[in-house]
Amino acid sequence: MRHEILTAARALFISQGYRGLSMSVLARAVGVSKAALYYHFQDKEELFLEVLNELLEEIEILVDQVIANESDSRVQIRALVVLILAWPANQRSVIRLASQEMFQLGPKARQKFDRLYHEKFISKIQGILERGIQAGELRPIDPSLATWALLGMMYPYFYPAHAAEIPPTSMVADQLTRIYLDGLAVSNPSAG
Repeated sequence: MRHEILTAARALFISQGYRGLSMSVLARAVGVSKAALYYHFQDKEELFLEVLNELLEEIEILVDQVIANESDSRVQIRALVVLILAWPANQRSVIRLASQEMFQLGPKARQKFDRLYHEKFISKIQGILERGIQAGELRPIDPSLATWALLGMMYPYFYPAHAAEIPPTSMVADQLTRIYLDGLAVSNPSAG
């Protein structure tokens, strides 16, 4: 039952937002009473955090997989972009949901999620970049800024509607990675 609630809640939070989703609507979607929802989750905030925590677990597995299977930081970055863009749109949408809806939560809940978000996702990407900088594979720049730049490039794909404009194919992942790692300038400025 808990899994069914979380699955339905994920879809409804994505489509209606945190404030827009009521526990009554969720109970009807799952086919249970509100009391049954409250048996599994103390309140909507706890439910929302659990949806986000599930996402963080999935992301952590994905990033750890990339780090374990690829040695070069550039290859790791490309593999991460490919895997994130290959996720179903509803999974990618939860990343956007987290960033847009966090302000709806109380300070303690925000703080808890922010800590986990950085621990399981942001700091792991920063680690890839830091190791690449130390190995001389990447220019020495602020890994934190570079992490947010990478996520910013993928942000349109965290909206299912935008992803339909330019589908998140492997070719798109390659182009995004190339732009991120090499920029848009030609190697020889006088040639271009």
